[in-house]
Formats: sequence, structure tokens, C-alpha cells
Amino acid sequence: MLRIRKSHDRGSAEHGWLHAKHTFSFSSYYDEEHMGFRKLRVINEDKVEAAQGFPTHGHRNMEIVTYVLEGALEHKDSLGTGSVIRPGEVQIMSAGSGIQHSEFNHSKENLLHLLQIWIEPSVNGIEPRYAQKDFSSSKEKLKLVVSPTGEEDSLSIKQDVKLYRGIFDKNENLKFSILPARHVWLQIAFGKLNVNGEQLEQGDGLAISQESEITLVTKDESCSFLLFDLY
Repeated sequence: MLRIRKSHDRGSAEHGWLHAKHTFSFSSYYDEEHMGFRKLRVINEDKVEAAQGFPTHGHRNMEIVTYVLEGALEHKDSLGTGSVIRPGEVQIMSAGSGIQHSEFNHSKENLLHLLQIWIEPSVNGIEPRYAQKDFSSSKEKLKLVVSPTGEEDSLSIKQDVKLYRGIFDKNENLKFSILPARHVWLQIAFGKLNVNGEQLEQGDGLAISQESEITLVTKDESCSFLLFDLY
């Protein structure tokens, strides 16, 4: 079973400095039919104006993944972490018992474009943790970047979720097997992707359940996307 979440159907928020699209209910946007998918709670596509950002604020008991599409994100937190995240890098922040952080566009000239993802943890109240890794040198079309065990040099997360980064050139295809009782969410970052005959474009999401395999195909356009393998 495949169900498309079209880009233009997402919630939106305009704050002058922030232009946001919400795949699932978030903040003042509420849609009872789109409260999340399995343990995936938030996918926000944010565009942040130059030198603007989110001042210090707190999170608890959430696994937060940040994936930068364009520009650079400057991060600071109460653990003493100070870093800049750029395209090709993935950030994971386990909020656990509580963490304070800020996020700003590192550039004073260019727009910042990112995906922020929240995943419900398997255990609450753990010690907060931050990690960041550069995957830009990987040539794999489908690269594991987040997993419960940190396998294949991925970042570890406190939930039974595997997150793959997909980068396909034109005219490529790949089959992805789905284990019994597992589900998949696909989120398109750039380009176009055909999945089992369904055509997806930038900003589209796709919920996949009760399928044993999907075929990912690009034709005359390349594609960048995220694939979540969830219980």
C-alpha cells in the first residue's frame, strides 16, 4: 500500500525570516490525518533567511535529525557543542532528559535550506547526546546514515529506525527490500523519483506499508531523497 503526501498539501508557516513546510502536524498547524508515521513525528522543510535563526530553546525526549540541503547551519547547545552543518553532513541530537540549543543560518548573505526530523525515542530520560558526521564522500546511491546500532559507520539513534540518504543520477534504478512488519517513508529533497509506478517530486512524501519490495527509478532528472525504514 502506497500513500502519497503531496508537497502542496503540507502545512505551511511564514515568519518573515523563516519559510516552513510541515509534512505532519506541528506547532499551530494541525491535521488529524497527518500526525506522523509510525515513530516518525516531524519532517519540517525550513528555509531560513541570511543571519537569522532559532534562538536558544529546549527539547526533551526526542531524537532530532538535521539534514542540510543548501547553505550552512550554525548549532550551539547546552552540552558545549558548537558546530556548523553543511550539505552532505547529518546531525543527530538525542534530547533525552533535556537539552537547550540554538540554530542559525551561518551565512550573512545566503539562504539556508534544511530538513528537520523528529523521531520518538524508544526510551525516555536518557542523557542528552550530540553527534555529527560527513557522508559527502560516499558514492553509494542509498547510504545508511542513521541506525539503532551505528552499523556501517552510521550515526546511532535511540529507536528502531534506519535512515538512508539517496542520491540518484539520471536513468538509475534500485530495488529496496522491506522486511515483514516494517514500513517505509520516503521524502523527496530535490528532483523526481518513481516508486512502484508512483511519480514523486520535490517536497513529496510517500508512506509505504504491506509491501515486500519497492523499485526506485529516475529518468531524465536526478533526485535526492531520504528513506526511513521503520517498525
